[in-house]
Amino acid sequence: MESYPAPARALVAELTAAAAADSASAVAFQGAPGANSHIAVEEAFPNAIPLPCFSFEDAIDAVREMRADCAMIPIENSLHGRVADMHFLLPESGLTITGEHFLPIHYALMGIDPAVPISEVMSHPQALGQCRHLLRTRGIKPVPYPDTAGAAAFVAEMGDPRIGAIAPPRSAGLYGLHTIETGLADAEHNMTRFLILALAAPGHILSGPFMTTFMFEVKNVPAALYKALGGFATNGINLTKLESYQRGGSFAATEFYCDIEGHPEDPPIRRAMEELAFHTKWVRILGTYPRARDRG
Repeated sequence: MESYPAPARALVAELTAAAAADSASAVAFQGAPGANSHIAVEEAFPNAIPLPCFSFEDAIDAVREMRADCAMIPIENSLHGRVADMHFLLPESGLTITGEHFLPIHYALMGIDPAVPISEVMSHPQALGQCRHLLRTRGIKPVPYPDTAGAAAFVAEMGDPRIGAIAPPRSAGLYGLHTIETGLADAEHNMTRFLILALAAPGHILSGPFMTTFMFEVKNVPAALYKALGGFATNGINLTKLESYQRGGSFAATEFYCDIEGHPEDPPIRRAMEELAFHTKWVRILGTYPRARDRG
């Protein structure tokens, strides 16, 4: 609680108390009230109690400790790419991906006094990246903050009219700021994909079409990735996402995060996954869940 700026603490306390009284209806998100993740929770779960958490780790812990039924976590943005922390947190979280949600992103520039020029702007690194061309053109210094709405609350707490925040438009009203400008993103198609994480997959059969997310580590041999993914090509499986990263500082073996269209029980995917397992050190399925929108 004390990690949030003072203007946000009352709202955080109110939502936290409501979630504690009905944890089965709580959905955890990272950020202060008014953040994009808060908006995503309200869209995906209109009857849920949004539970604000200061960090991604806190949101994951809320689900693991059964203080929330699930969490909504951003995984990638159409302008600024992946939310890097999550690719390291997901495999160790012990949670299962049970759904996805796409949220159009809209930002506003807000501050204490609209008559005073803004020289610095605070926001989440993703938001700053999504508005980087605009900020560079205007000579405004970007200052990273853990979340967008929290940045708005912190600007309100500081009271310096030269420092503004980039946050969802509703944050201005929540924290007593003036909206200076709207529509800030560098492109109109600004969209963030969220994953829904829970302790276990739903007990009932979900309706398709499906997405499946998994991770694997290739062997340190020539053409390792080519061999690992060959089964997906020969079985006609559409890979919609493939990203690599290193662990442990060895720079010797690469892990991959992958999204495919379909369900592991589909015969073509089952064959492709068997071939993948043969050519890799390990494979870990993170979840199979209904597809929220068509790819391609």
